[in-house]
Amino acid sequence: MAANALAQPAPQGSEPYQLVRALQAVQDGIANGDTAAHGSHISLIRQIGEKFLAADPAVWSNPRNGQAVVIYLLSGGAPQIVRKLPRDKMNIDERLFNGALAYVEGRQEEARELLKEIKPRTIPSGLGGQVALVQGALFARAEASLAIERLDDARLLLPGTLVEEAALRREILLVGQAEDFDKFEFLTLAYIRHYRNSIYAGDFWQRFSAGLTQSSLALDERRFARISALLEQIDRASRLKLYLVIARAAMVRGRLTVTRLAGERALTLSADASAERERAHFFRGASRVLTDEYDGGLAELKALDRSKLPERDVPLLNATVQLALDVRKPFAGGSAAAADKLPATPARLDLASSTATLARAQKQLGELELLTKDRRP
Repeated sequence: MAANALAQPAPQGSEPYQLVRALQAVQDGIANGDTAAHGSHISLIRQIGEKFLAADPAVWSNPRNGQAVVIYLLSGGAPQIVRKLPRDKMNIDERLFNGALAYVEGRQEEARELLKEIKPRTIPSGLGGQVALVQGALFARAEASLAIERLDDARLLLPGTLVEEAALRREILLVGQAEDFDKFEFLTLAYIRHYRNSIYAGDFWQRFSAGLTQSSLALDERRFARISALLEQIDRASRLKLYLVIARAAMVRGRLTVTRLAGERALTLSADASAERERAHFFRGASRVLTDEYDGGLAELKALDRSKLPERDVPLLNATVQLALDVRKPFAGGSAAAADKLPATPARLDLASSTATLARAQKQLGELELLTKDRRP
């Protein structure tokens, strides 16, 4: 409806801030999954720019219209259009105007300097939410805590809008990197509740995955059930991929309970004879052989089809098998007879009861990832 209205000649008395409101309505439709709104978005921005240029110069003395120009810029508007407007007639904070221009023109350092001290909650919410979103992007790398604070502001100032949707997408990665699981879970559930149909939902889940796997969030067995509940919200293939990533990261960091839990989840999601199934067996077997199911775990590892494992996992498998064999070696000073005679029943290893065995196992686990020459989880 907003797009159709803007396609018509502007009614008498129509002002720039009213045009920008129509743009925001279309953008909010994008956040709710409206593909038609997404398709018309670019042409709508162009139409608004043309109407800005055709506007009576007197309209720019209205502070709401000056603010509308900044919102237009931060919503994807063309800076070359804005530079043609009568700047001397605009009633708008110099820092906001110049900072917005610097941001959209790629002058990031200048934009940071101009916008850093602006407090989004002290200006009208329509503009404040947009500025807070930009601040979150500008400071994400250099000052993550400030970026998170500003993205919180963006969500609070413009709830139910594309600004909030974008803030959730950007903030989920930062909170994951900060290893704040409670907030990570809260933001994920908020996105699912309000924006799961967004045109940009795929981007959110990519950032979710990065935040989850590039941190230790998924490596605490006490929260594994909560992680699994979050993963149930995404498609089967992505869920399988994430469980395999989690299992590998847990294994190389010695979190064997999580290795097993994630490996078993991957087994239930993978197809028979697939490469994913072999990897799932690898991780589950490794967790068994290094804990209390030695014989079953070793058999699972030996039954693997190595040709289906990624190249970087083969050295990891070799090191795991060697570690398992080392764990069963007799201690120095043991009798030859004891060394030759294997136990009649599978051994149940109590690693906590043997500091020597535990120290050796932990040392070798720490070296496994170095063997792969790849430290990424």
